[in-house]
Amino acid sequence: MNKLTLIIPAKNESESLPIVLEELKSFSLKVIIILEEEDTKTIESIENFENIKIIYQLNKGYGDALIQGINSVETEYFCIFNADGSFVPSELTKMYNILETQNIDFVFGSRYMKEGYSEDDTFITLVGNKIFSFMGKLFFSLNISDILYTFVMGKATKAVEINLIEKDFAFCVELPIKAKRNGFNLISFPCHERPRIAGKKKVNAFKDGFLILTSMVKMFFQKIFIKLEKN
Repeated sequence: MNKLTLIIPAKNESESLPIVLEELKSFSLKVIIILEEEDTKTIESIENFENIKIIYQLNKGYGDALIQGINSVETEYFCIFNADGSFVPSELTKMYNILETQNIDFVFGSRYMKEGYSEDDTFITLVGNKIFSFMGKLFFSLNISDILYTFVMGKATKAVEINLIEKDFAFCVELPIKAKRNGFNLISFPCHERPRIAGKKKVNAFKDGFLILTSMVKMFFQKIFIKLEKN
């Protein structure tokens, strides 16, 4: 998988990130870790790991970290990978093979397909994700079943091309919606979400849910305006 770069946003993950990097040692790929420079505890926890690239985040926010990471990828493919241990490394190979053998631009991991499941979802996040995924299908014709799950692998140049701008967790919906709008091929892939190794969810279900909803509404009206301009 030497065509692949993992993008790992990490904030206060000193307990989990070393374990994740240890799991990834057997894979032939590149790793970019995006950290806040003041997060010295996490930085010190991975100082003995080789073959990783650390990028210090210039601004704040989950989406901002991912955009900075995507813009730094030099390989053909990228993959967003969690620092909390919730993603299963062996699934990387299967997602990578899809990109290599099929006419697909982005593979979106899904906990809600027949062979996928989550050990970390709560009732609130489950319901919220189902609602947002339904909105994605209804308003944007998205054929993915887990819109807020950012275990995503795709072609790096395509991700740069769609001009991602959301700095917070609204990035989760911006990526698939803009990818679809640009005519790229998307597919869902069943994944197993493990319990996170340490710490709490960094997503605030209500605050971030509102930001995500606002972003989806904004992109929906942009879609309408684009159609009107073409007519």
